[in-house]
Amino acid sequence: MNRTTRNRLALIGIALVFAIPLAAAFLLRSGGWEPQKTMQSGILVHPARDVATAAVTLADGSRYAWQDSQYRWTLVLLSGPDCAQNCQARLDEALRMRITLGRNADRLRVLYVGAPLPDGFAAARTPLQIGREDSGAFAFARPAGADELALALVDPRGQLMLRYADGYSAQGLRRDITKILY
Repeated sequence: MNRTTRNRLALIGIALVFAIPLAAAFLLRSGGWEPQKTMQSGILVHPARDVATAAVTLADGSRYAWQDSQYRWTLVLLSGPDCAQNCQARLDEALRMRITLGRNADRLRVLYVGAPLPDGFAAARTPLQIGREDSGAFAFARPAGADELALALVDPRGQLMLRYADGYSAQGLRRDITKILY
């Protein structure tokens, strides 16, 4: 085998190293195969739902602005029909998770939409905004149980991207948010 043939075979070999995985991925995807395990802990909302027009009235009477010019994400905390001890503990856990984001904590807004909270509960938790949902845009993600809390993650353009059912993992939530913000 002469030098030219050897060089051509080496070039073909290098091209195959890159082409074979691409061809396999294309065939698997066109065949409808999807992996069983995904990288995110939340449930991907596919296609993403536009909640930019969802009417949420804040405690001061103003309307919540979903689209954010400072490119901040919104973590929506959705309670069941009642928010008692378990729900309030999960609320505190979500707020503590936000603090662990460090300098990127300001890039995540926290909005509670649900049953009334006890007096003074929200005042002691400064980044928490309390709202009332008037549109029913989050009805599909709300927990059915009385003392439960579910979450939804909305991007800065007002697109609902991920939702977390009751019983979500706080570490998984933090891992997902860290991937998004960093």
